[in-house]
Amino acid sequence: MRMFLGIILGAVLTVALAYAYDLRAVSSTTGSTANEQRTMVNWDVVESNWREIKARARESWARLAG
Repeated sequence: MRMFLGIILGAVLTVALAYAYDLRAVSSTTGSTANEQRTMVNWDVVESNWREIKARARESWARLAG
């Protein structure tokens, strides 16, 4: 049980740290420069994929419940 909790906590921590790093990278850029920092993660793609996962889960649950 501890192993699964550690895996989940590690995944959440990884995503949270990547988000915090990207938030700092975006806020520190001041226009287009040669050294402009780019984000590690395209959060628009993450949001789109998350919506798709939720929709599939709802469809699967409806199929199982119905």
